[in-house]
Formats: sequence, structure tokens, C-alpha cells
Amino acid sequence: MPAQQTTSVLIADDQALVRGGFAMILDDQPDLTVAGEVADGAEAIRAARELSPDVVLMDIRMPEIDGIEATAAICRDTAAKVLVLTTFDLDEYVYDALQAGASGFLLKDMRRDELAQAVRVVASGEALLAPTVTRRLVADVVSRRRPATGSGHATKALAHLTSRETETLRQVARGRSNAEIAEELHVTEHTVKTHVSSLLSKLGLRDRVQAVVLAYESGLVLPGEAPPPDHS
Repeated sequence: MPAQQTTSVLIADDQALVRGGFAMILDDQPDLTVAGEVADGAEAIRAARELSPDVVLMDIRMPEIDGIEATAAICRDTAAKVLVLTTFDLDEYVYDALQAGASGFLLKDMRRDELAQAVRVVASGEALLAPTVTRRLVADVVSRRRPATGSGHATKALAHLTSRETETLRQVARGRSNAEIAEELHVTEHTVKTHVSSLLSKLGLRDRVQAVVLAYESGLVLPGEAPPPDHS
């Protein structure tokens, strides 16, 4: 029987107690292992390059180099997925981290099982964590930052997509699952996965989180189009 594949995690947080707590939770999981712990962004960049972790848990507010700059460098130079940690869900720093390449974010008061599951989701490439909150964050920040016509760079990027890829991107940004998109567009889930993979490649995006950001920045999806927050 083949050995179980493990996901390696680098923890970056300037509070030793937080790092230790996260490490204890993750190391307790049979499929997760802590590759290292660092206290600031500069150390996070160095460790990510040297240790090649699958996932980096990144605190946003750290001394020297903050989590946003560190996220951008790690996403540019390594294959690691970055999961940012924050105290507030509607934090503009979180948006900047997503824009820099992070695959999602978690609140620091999450439950133990939420942390482990979030790492697994990000490592698998599925990205979009807490989709309702993520869409609400992106919509809120973009509506205040961009002009009504949208970002010119983001708008030009969409010109490379086919009409079906554009519609798929619109549905992704609205928080639809592949199954829901397939039903809406009257195609198979496999076809939707192909469209998503193609549009991410054409736009040079790492995952669905980046697609949501671009869809809002370009004006393809307007803040008012997002479904209302799910309080269930």
C-alpha cells in the first residue's frame, strides 16, 4: 500500500504563540506536516525558496517585510500556495494579499478543523475559501478603488477569452460551483473545468480567487451582482 502523501506547510507569523498553536494543530494531522516557522516576511520569502512548502500560512501584519509583499514574492518565485491570516474579514490588506497572489484567507479565530481543511483545499488547487466572504470583500474594495469603467489592464486581458470562457469567468466570480455553471450553461462539468483551466492560463492567473479579483476589477461583474452574504 503506497504511503500517504503529505502536504508541507510553512507558518509565517510574528507571534510565537500563534505559530506554535498552528504548528501543533497541523502536525496532529496525518496528511499535513510543518516544514518550518518564521517570524517575518523576509524570513518567509527565504524559507519558501529553500524549503519549497506546498502551502504558506501568512500573517498579513508583520515587521520588516509585511505579508502582502512576502506573498507577492513567494507567488512569483515558487509554486507554493499562500493562505493569508487576518483578524478582520473585511480588511483591505486581505484584498491586497489576494491581488498579490494569495489563494484565500482565514480568520485567526477559526476552529481547529477549519485550519486543517483550509490547508487541504488550497493545496489541492481548489482555492476560493469562504467564497461568500471573499466575494463580499473583493466587491467592497473594488467598488471603492476602481473607476466605473473598470481597470483598463484587467479589461484588456479579457479580450483574449472566447465568449464561453468570458461567461464562465462571470459565473465563477458570482461564486458558482462547476456543477452550477454546467447547469447554467447547459454543458458538462468536464467542459466547465476545461473552460476554467483555459481562462486561467490565458489570463496568467493562479486560481479562481485571482479570477474573481480580475472579474470585478474589469467591470465584468459589478458589486451588486454578487449574491447577498450567507448568514446561515
